[in-house]
Amino acid sequence: MNTEAVIYAVPAAGVIALLYAFIKASWVSKQSSGTTEMAEIANHIAEGATAFLKREYQILIIFVISVAVLLAFANSGRTDSSWLVALSFFMGAICSGSAGYIGMRVATQANVRTTHAARTGLSTALNVAFSGGLVMGLSVVGLGVIGLSVLFVIYSQLFTEIGTVINVISGFSLGASSIALFARVGGGIYTKAADVGADLAGKVYEGIPEDDPRNPATIADNVGDNVGDVAGMGADLFESYVGSIIGTMVLGAAFVPIFAQMDSSLSTAAVLLPLILAAVGIIVAILGSFFVSVKEGGNPQAGLNTGEFGASGVMAILSYFVITAFLPESWTVGDFTYTSTNVYFAVLLGLAAGVLIGIITEYYCSTHNKPVIGIAKQSITGAATNIIAGLGIGMFSTGLPILVLSIAIVGAHHFAGLYGIAISALGMLSVTGIQLAVDAYGPISDNAGGIAEMSGMPPEVRERTDKLDAVGNTTAAIGKGFAIGSAALTALALFAAYMQQADVKTIDISDPVIMAGLLIGAMLPFVFSAMAMGAVGRAAGDMIKEVGRQFNEITGLREGTAKAEYAKCVDISTKAALREMLLPGLMGVLVPVIVGFISKNMLGGLLAGVTTSGVLMAIFQSNAGGAWDNAKKRIEGKIEFDGVTYAKGSEAHKAAVVGDTVGDPFKDTSGPSLNILMKLIAVVALVIAPLL
Repeated sequence: MNTEAVIYAVPAAGVIALLYAFIKASWVSKQSSGTTEMAEIANHIAEGATAFLKREYQILIIFVISVAVLLAFANSGRTDSSWLVALSFFMGAICSGSAGYIGMRVATQANVRTTHAARTGLSTALNVAFSGGLVMGLSVVGLGVIGLSVLFVIYSQLFTEIGTVINVISGFSLGASSIALFARVGGGIYTKAADVGADLAGKVYEGIPEDDPRNPATIADNVGDNVGDVAGMGADLFESYVGSIIGTMVLGAAFVPIFAQMDSSLSTAAVLLPLILAAVGIIVAILGSFFVSVKEGGNPQAGLNTGEFGASGVMAILSYFVITAFLPESWTVGDFTYTSTNVYFAVLLGLAAGVLIGIITEYYCSTHNKPVIGIAKQSITGAATNIIAGLGIGMFSTGLPILVLSIAIVGAHHFAGLYGIAISALGMLSVTGIQLAVDAYGPISDNAGGIAEMSGMPPEVRERTDKLDAVGNTTAAIGKGFAIGSAALTALALFAAYMQQADVKTIDISDPVIMAGLLIGAMLPFVFSAMAMGAVGRAAGDMIKEVGRQFNEITGLREGTAKAEYAKCVDISTKAALREMLLPGLMGVLVPVIVGFISKNMLGGLLAGVTTSGVLMAIFQSNAGGAWDNAKKRIEGKIEFDGVTYAKGSEAHKAAVVGDTVGDPFKDTSGPSLNILMKLIAVVALVIAPLL
């Protein structure tokens, strides 16, 4: 097979993804938005989300341009490609930001249409919510594949050395990582400041239901779901997606001279394979979306799992034929013999690890399983025992995912060396289109429930949206588990690529310089999490004060005869997010640069430390937060212990709300942001490697 000719087909898959996303977005927009009151609430949410992203992007464009100029200047003494590194960085940032914006815009249309669809049935509501999420998923993979493949084609015409081409393209991943970190941290601070403020001020202090229109923080809470869990998660997985592709391309470049001797048409096969697999994954994700459905009264989780796991199964089959057709049957580097079949096994391990981590996360976070029920039971004796139980579950939940990741890493390396580890990360991310769609479905259904409550829909409508939302909490937790697993493998692939580019032979922890780097790296996730948690706490405190002020000063607000001043709460979250996101973001960019110019070996130690500590902290925080959230929802749906029924308004429920508010920044701010911190530091290291 002429591998160089196949690259021109890759952008076509990206175009198909964007076209199908456009079709789905058009279909969603044509659905009814329900009553005038529903449409008005949805407009408030959409306007708040759009206004926040515009203000955030106005800050980020200054950062992007500044870093692009620095990249061009830093590389100016090496090659004539210096400004192209900056161009790649800029394109990565633009594609990442665009994917988040597109997904968020459609999500804010899908929320109210899901509410209206829930007036007629569960199946139609699931279809609308999932279609809105699918736009996000396909936008991410479409823009990622188009951006990388088009740049590769252009740079291949400009440079004869494949190493130069890949060095220049690595800037694309850095651009995506930079936007992702700020989007995730900023969106996470926004959404959790509003959510914690709304929960404590509403449910605990005022004793009113969730999403009650009298609560001034409800609109800000719903806005936060979109800017944090849709735009933020989209940027997160966009970064993992392109990072895994680029990491595999870098490691595949080592095989170019060997393949060229075997057959000149195969010279770049290992470099182009990740792009081809990504293109096939797009088609598989679209096909998988047709199998997502639920019968009236059925379980939406089963329908979503059918589409997601079914797509993974199909990808496992197709990737065998792609890899064996694309790569030579076998080749030898030093003492290690590679085979195309073994490369396939590495991909299979990545796919299997992604599915297993999702299943494990579902066990720890699902409303029907022992961990969540146990936390709900501990709520009977108060908030303290609820929090202790949640912390314990979060810590314990790191065990199985780490074992799965360890087996995948060792197995992938056994089959195909460092290239195997990199391509196993790509295997896990190959069907990102549908995995992200299932994840983005969650905040859409959450918003739908809020709109149903605020617009006074009948109880059966709220019951349907609550059913979708409870599943959405689990899918969000599964999505976060998948994002953490893929981040770990991607960071490891980028770590290996850094060692190759910087000519670091080994990481010897008996070397005090490397040990110092290891300790600094392990410390970063803790300091980063502290910054994020502190930001949420400060902003939530301001939110609670504002909600209290409005209840005390606006005559008739408690009685429901006066309107809350929603805009003031939106403004509090917006200002806090934009103010607090800068320091954690800059830390992720500057620390690896400073350490790298002290010692490239110390930077290697730092990468090992931040990956190890970051993965554990991310799993712990994500699963603890998800379990706390669903323990609260389990009580809200009524639960019986020792003959006593506990429901909304009970003391156990109030304790569960406190636990949920502790878990909110765990699972939606600091936890998921650590995925990006790991990858961003690794990408920065890879980009500066030629300078060290």
